[in-house]
Amino acid sequence: MGKLLSLLARDESTCCSPQKYDVFLDFENAQPTDSERETFEEVQRVLKNSESILDEIQCYKGAGREIREAIANPTDDYQTKAWTAVLPLVSKLKRFYEFSLELEAVVPKILYQLCSGPMAPTQHLETQQALVKQFAEILEFVLKFDEHKMKTPAIQNDFSYYRRTLTRERMSSLSSLASNESIDVDEREVSNELANHMSLFYAHATPMLRTLSEATTKFVTQNSDIPIENTTETLSTMAKVCLRMLESPNIISQFQREETQLFVLRVMVGLVILYDHVHPNGAFVKAANVDVKGCVRYLKDQPAARSEGLLNALRYTTKHLNEEGTPKNIKNLLAV
Repeated sequence: MGKLLSLLARDESTCCSPQKYDVFLDFENAQPTDSERETFEEVQRVLKNSESILDEIQCYKGAGREIREAIANPTDDYQTKAWTAVLPLVSKLKRFYEFSLELEAVVPKILYQLCSGPMAPTQHLETQQALVKQFAEILEFVLKFDEHKMKTPAIQNDFSYYRRTLTRERMSSLSSLASNESIDVDEREVSNELANHMSLFYAHATPMLRTLSEATTKFVTQNSDIPIENTTETLSTMAKVCLRMLESPNIISQFQREETQLFVLRVMVGLVILYDHVHPNGAFVKAANVDVKGCVRYLKDQPAARSEGLLNALRYTTKHLNEEGTPKNIKNLLAV
């Protein structure tokens, strides 16, 4: 099991203090302890599908051509072709949405393990590294999914066409699509109620981040016996750990896989964004217990290919960046 070599939460250091500790979280090989195993296995059953979800949204092509043809030529033939193209895509969109519900269900269980009880955040990180690794994997998935979603306007176009077609069918008791043998209306997978929920989900630029932040906020609200500081300090401490790992050549040299460094980079950014959504005052005020300046400066020292998307995530998916309480130097640092 991986090891956390120093404690840094609740210490006297500030974001401007020199680095004092070497920290190593084993994001590659951490294995669950007996006390983690039940939650770990439940979360793992969800996470095992995350790669296939990412593959599908990354390769999502859309039915734009078929939809345009159906609009330009509203004959049964073109309408049927468009419907046939859209239907399997809607099945994918349903699968993405249902996966978000699975994440929403397991995130509070991880947070309960990492934030409850008398231990300080660093003690949780030290003794529950398998769950920390899983939480990091969720954060990385959220950033990757939302990045692909923002680049894929076909998602909302396809789903809008699907809903318009269903509405038109309901208005006609003798719909030509419904009577066409190539389309079995009884096999529609998306009910009207589910379609409403999916529309709200995909209307957001970053739907998975919204799911994650709402699940975390709900966890804080529903567990009044766990102070909100337990959750926000866990997020900020983990972000500090990631930054200090990245800043240490000795720690980076311990990574067995080249892509682990980028993984830690994404997780660090995801933690800052989530902290900003969950903490009442956000991540950018001077009193925030998260080193936004250090994170941004580190990102800006990286090649644009690996940093620009993450800088944009901080610019456009955080909640409090553009508020008056955000120091000008932070706004300038993140200015495009």
